[in-house]
Amino acid sequence: MMNRVSICVLLILFKNLVMAQNATYSLKVNITPYYAHHELYLKDSSFSSNDLDSVEISLFKFYISAIELLQDNKTAFKEENSYHLIDATSDGVKQIQLNLPASLKYNQIKFNVGIDSATNVAGAEGGDLDPMRGMYWTWQSGYINLKLEGTHPHCNTRNHGFTFHLGGYRYPYNTLQSIVLPVINKESITIKADVKKLLQTINLSTTNQMMTPGKGASDLSQQVKAMFSTYE
Repeated sequence: MMNRVSICVLLILFKNLVMAQNATYSLKVNITPYYAHHELYLKDSSFSSNDLDSVEISLFKFYISAIELLQDNKTAFKEENSYHLIDATSDGVKQIQLNLPASLKYNQIKFNVGIDSATNVAGAEGGDLDPMRGMYWTWQSGYINLKLEGTHPHCNTRNHGFTFHLGGYRYPYNTLQSIVLPVINKESITIKADVKKLLQTINLSTTNQMMTPGKGASDLSQQVKAMFSTYE
């Protein structure tokens, strides 16, 4: 009798252990466009820059891809088919849900801004990678990693407009950027993409148009990293 009871107890414990190991939860990753301390909504996109001149953002779109969660710089989780288009034209916020093991430990999030060379070589695809999204040049030039358009008084262009379409995947001007940020809140993660931090690196009076792959796009893409931070 005791042996049967012991076996039953062990089976229950084993079942509970298996259930615990298979338990999952949904982590919400929010990607939120900002301008300084204000969320960026294109219907209300006029802001003051450092010199008190007005800057207006009319278009802001970029790709987030290859999302990973890290524990002390080691991969703990990797999202499959990880391609997400962030478009401030919509509601400004993109929520990505990751289904994770309940026991997963992580303290960093890693992602790319842009599309990797293998996907570019494969050509146009569907979903967020569909060319109809307006983020694809041609099979030769590939995907546009980031689009930023607007106006600023310092721009010596018609209507003071600036246009930055950053992309290119061929050596030596690959514009893909890899970013690692700390994670504190395990229930949700908010990643802030601050347009102002990127514009502060650009002299708009001399650099205000960039729409093809090359050295200029590659150099400016290095500054894209400065836009991102986790916001708890």
